Amino acid sequence: MEIFGVDIGGSGIKGAPVDLDRGDLAQERHKVLTPHPATPDAVVEGVREVVEHFGWTGDVGVTFPGVITNGVVRTAANVDKGWVGKDIRKLVSDRLGGACVTVLNDADAAGVAEMHRGAGQGRTGTVLMLTLGTGIGSALFTGGRLVPNTELGHLELHGHDAEKKASSKAREDEDLSWEHWARRVQKYLAHVEMLFSPELFIIGGGVSRKAHKFLPLIEGIEAEIVPAQLQNNAGIVGAAMAAAGEA
Repeated sequence: MEIFGVDIGGSGIKGAPVDLDRGDLAQERHKVLTPHPATPDAVVEGVREVVEHFGWTGDVGVTFPGVITNGVVRTAANVDKGWVGKDIRKLVSDRLGGACVTVLNDADAAGVAEMHRGAGQGRTGTVLMLTLGTGIGSALFTGGRLVPNTELGHLELHGHDAEKKASSKAREDEDLSWEHWARRVQKYLAHVEMLFSPELFIIGGGVSRKAHKFLPLIEGIEAEIVPAQLQNNAGIVGAAMAAAGEA
């Protein structure tokens, strides 16, 4: 069975049909740049472009970098503030000609994919998926069940939103060495571990492809820390799983 997944990020909108039996992309993903400003109309048009690239006409799962409740955007930290209060589920459905659309937080989608098909399989304790990208997304699981919309990237750490210091974007913007950035990530993980005592951290986002450059430098964390197995495709896969009712 295939369902289409779209992952809206701060830098790109990417999507592909997903083979739910394999828990992986059925075709190579297509990506367009996230428009700036990332207004609702411009972003929804980007979603349409990605979906129509494949000639897809069925159900679609979509991720969004913010809090989503009943299809409505509640926060928009890394996209245009005009999103707040908008029914993204309806906007995307209308643009796609009435398709059945499911929307969830981007990190929650990545976490769903990792728990079902990746690094979190079989783990029934407290698991935290953290996506290090334009910001920091989080997905919290206990007993294998998702606690949605945790947004732990906005925890205050040393007087700042944690994602302003420990995201992948912060590393790039400040031209930090892997060692310097790993110390920041370590401080963030220690703070989150103090609050939630997870048994496992799954580190996702595009930077997970380079996990070997920074995860071995992180010390003093009791929880196991592993890179996401689905890497930067996790959001697409999780969006499709949510659309199929597997979240």
